[in-house]
Amino acid sequence: MVVPKKSPSRRPLAFIGAMIALALVGFGVRQLNGAPPTASGPAVASAVPVTAATAARQDVPEIVDAIGTVQSTDSVSIQPRVTGTIEKIEFTPGQNVKQGQELFLIDPRPYQAALDQAKAQLAHDQGLLAEAQMDFKRYQTLLSQRSIAAQTAQDQVYVVQQDQGTVALDQANVEMAQLNLDYCHITAPISGRAGTLQVDLGNLVGPSSSPATTAASSRSGSGGNSSTPTSTNSGAMSAAGGLVSIEQLQPIYVSFSIPQTQFNEVAQNQANGTLAVDAYSQAGKLLENGKLTIINNQVNTSTGTVTLQATFANANDVLWPGEYVSVQLVVGVRRNVVTVPASAVMAGPSGDYVYVIGDDNKVTRVDVQQAARRAGIAVIANGLSAGQRVVATGQYRLDNGTVVAIEQTAPQPQAQNPAVAEVGQ
Repeated sequence: MVVPKKSPSRRPLAFIGAMIALALVGFGVRQLNGAPPTASGPAVASAVPVTAATAARQDVPEIVDAIGTVQSTDSVSIQPRVTGTIEKIEFTPGQNVKQGQELFLIDPRPYQAALDQAKAQLAHDQGLLAEAQMDFKRYQTLLSQRSIAAQTAQDQVYVVQQDQGTVALDQANVEMAQLNLDYCHITAPISGRAGTLQVDLGNLVGPSSSPATTAASSRSGSGGNSSTPTSTNSGAMSAAGGLVSIEQLQPIYVSFSIPQTQFNEVAQNQANGTLAVDAYSQAGKLLENGKLTIINNQVNTSTGTVTLQATFANANDVLWPGEYVSVQLVVGVRRNVVTVPASAVMAGPSGDYVYVIGDDNKVTRVDVQQAARRAGIAVIANGLSAGQRVVATGQYRLDNGTVVAIEQTAPQPQAQNPAVAEVGQ
């Protein structure tokens, strides 16, 4: 009987299948039992990338912030003092003028004629006085010779006194006529920037009020009207109103207010030395450095603030009357305080904190107390020492014990400019 031969290829296949089945069973058991992965595939946590900074000690100025209004040192509205037509405008509107510079010329001819008339009257009355004095001497001689009555000689004394009074009055009239003639030449009382013209060449102008107007109002009682135009010797009606304004820009003032809670510190430090004040534009650009010059003598009861005034040289005319500026008053200096970049300080439910980086690059959350925070710098009063490394950026993925990878070290901001600090909260 012939026995068939088995195929030799079936046994190796069965063996391989059995081995695969055993391997799968073993893997499933390890997964169920929570066995750790093999050394060939460990899960290693990666470090969190951050930017670091080092706490340092430096002097930080204390600053009080305010909004100020620029005011000219002197502001003048040019008013005519005599009535007449404008014959000349001798300056350029919008340009600087010097003190004493002639601005306008009012028609001087009526006032020159009045002066000539007053001088002529003075000369006439001086002649009468000379004649009276000569008669007085003659009468005195005759009286000593008993050639005239004493009453006649005494009457001549009174004539001389009357003529002397008339001459004195004439001299005053000459002075007034000369003054009115001088008023035809309108000059700048101060140096500054002239504004826009309010009149044109040939306009009739005059004073807004005059002694004649005031006297008439006083005599008329309640029925008087001091604003009524009055006539002058020229016969023209005066037209009230300013001709042009002049604003003094160099130096210039900036007025601002501070809370009364900060007043005592400012007043005490000002007594020890003049405090610096910086003026900034609304865009944050430094315009001018100045000095605190005036502290008002009372507190505004409605706002609880005190008004201060600083003076600026304004050599380049960067400050303009009526302009609003940001003011920073340097009250004092915090000496040798611990500072870090402001971005390093985080706000939490229990207060401010920072992440301190250890030697093993693990971070520790540390509570701190800020004394000031401004323009990139935080002044630390408690909780941090100079030389400690802190996380400057990247804190939102951190917790106690987290390992960090320092990508770069942030430079320590310097408080050399007074704009980088303020009075603590």
